[in-house]
Amino acid sequence: MPEQKRDYYEVLGVARTASADEIKKAYRRKAKECHPDLHPGDKAAEARFKEVNEAYEVLSDSDKKARYDQFGHAGVDPNFNPGGGFGGGFGGGFGGFEDLDLGDLFGSFFGGGFGGGQRRPSGPQKGESLRARVTLTFEEAAFGCEKELNITRNDACETCHGTGCAPGTTAETCSKCHGSGVVRIQRGGGSFAFSTTAPCDVCHGTGKVIHTPCNTCHGAGSVRRQRRIHVTIPAGIDDGQAVSLHGQGNAGKDGGPAGDLIVVVAVKPHAKFRRDGADVYMVQEVSFPQAALGAELEIDTLDGKVKWTLPAGTQTDTTFRLRERGIPQIRGRGRGDQYVTIQIQTPQRLTAEQREALSAYAAAMGESVEAGGKGFFDKRKKKK
Repeated sequence: MPEQKRDYYEVLGVARTASADEIKKAYRRKAKECHPDLHPGDKAAEARFKEVNEAYEVLSDSDKKARYDQFGHAGVDPNFNPGGGFGGGFGGGFGGFEDLDLGDLFGSFFGGGFGGGQRRPSGPQKGESLRARVTLTFEEAAFGCEKELNITRNDACETCHGTGCAPGTTAETCSKCHGSGVVRIQRGGGSFAFSTTAPCDVCHGTGKVIHTPCNTCHGAGSVRRQRRIHVTIPAGIDDGQAVSLHGQGNAGKDGGPAGDLIVVVAVKPHAKFRRDGADVYMVQEVSFPQAALGAELEIDTLDGKVKWTLPAGTQTDTTFRLRERGIPQIRGRGRGDQYVTIQIQTPQRLTAEQREALSAYAAAMGESVEAGGKGFFDKRKKKK
């Protein structure tokens, strides 16, 4: 039996009444906690990261979220058919039980066939989506960039154009399942008779039989190839977020469209800046005279150094805001702000002239200091 998926709201740690903004914040927090770059080689963390991304992919899409809220995981399954059900009901009385397909009944509840059976569409099917990861610098994520990715995917066979048949030949409709891809199996007898469905053992669920396979793809309809894909990273993207490239995944089947390529972003930490949403935070070290008297400073920003006036009398741990010096908004106009926290540095080595000047300052402030700069630790050395 396949592993039961966890509730998507439980995965992100939010209530079912959570707003879109709350869901987004919860996703960013969870994605950072279990990001593979922070847990190299940890398969459990990688699995949690995939689970978090899968949950956010559904709950951030209003249509998918509505289907999930109503039908659960089955509602966001590609093969989901809300108009299905029990295929005609129980019939007129207990005798109708003979015509009930228990494979469909249990499949509607558990997302799969009873006894291993599951209906498989024989028409065009969309290809499987792929995932890739790209690592960006702090500045690349802030301002956007262009990247080239090497991926391996299933491309439609150029010889048979995805049919799986040798040129000049065609596939035949399976004579056993008549093209449905499934067969009905009768179980029991009398009043206890019931039927289940299973993939056809002749066509293996495809609904067709290829007598002369293509020599290039050997009947698969697709071939494995490496491709170099260009991706545009939008300005303002954050760690753990993803870019979707439509039609760049695996080839579809029976004329179906190709899947998508989901590119997940990992952002390297910056030596000076820290990000929170669209805002940037940093620490600026200043000397005591600069803090006391005020000073013209050059502050590092994402746009380079800018001149900024430090007010006189600034205390350590005071934070100032530089408007619109942060990250560009990924889905909107303008930028975040930059917050600069002041840290006053105490000098550790002073010349005789500097000591004298500081002593004079202390005296002017009415403070008592020992002449010559000998402090507590110097006194301790003398007593030994």
